[in-house]
Amino acid sequence: MEEPHSVNSPRRILSLSKKRRATVSFLDADERDSGFGVSGEHGPKPSEVYGFVGSITTVVATVIFLVWAYVPEAWLRSIGIFYYPSRYWALAVPVYVMVTVVLALGFYVGLNFILTPSPASLNSIYDEFSREPSSHIPSMDGDDQPIQPISDIGIHKINDLMFNSVN
Repeated sequence: MEEPHSVNSPRRILSLSKKRRATVSFLDADERDSGFGVSGEHGPKPSEVYGFVGSITTVVATVIFLVWAYVPEAWLRSIGIFYYPSRYWALAVPVYVMVTVVLALGFYVGLNFILTPSPASLNSIYDEFSREPSSHIPSMDGDDQPIQPISDIGIHKINDLMFNSVN
């Protein structure tokens, strides 16, 4: 139950009780009920854990890479590191990755160009999902006209509307 002298908002409860100092709580209602400051009933969500571990791993790997790439060999040997890959790979691996990404993007664009039909092809107008409008329309009087099923508008109707009905 909330205190009688409190300011309530969706994310914050500020207690203005005269007995105690003002306290601020940033817990959700379900988190307040459970008594824990975690996001789930039984602990943190796996996505939160994976995100935290991934961010820490990325920072550590970046620091290790930069130390290996830029610190002189004499300094590494003085702190007891004698085995590490050749410095050639400090430049070669990022270059290989960038070239692979550029080639993959070029391959993707080229594949889209190959698979797209030419503008003069009827395959750009009709395909296996095209629907011709139904010719059977029941006649009804007044406002009781049924809604026609979904169909494609023929290219002849579009051309007629665009080019022949000039006012």
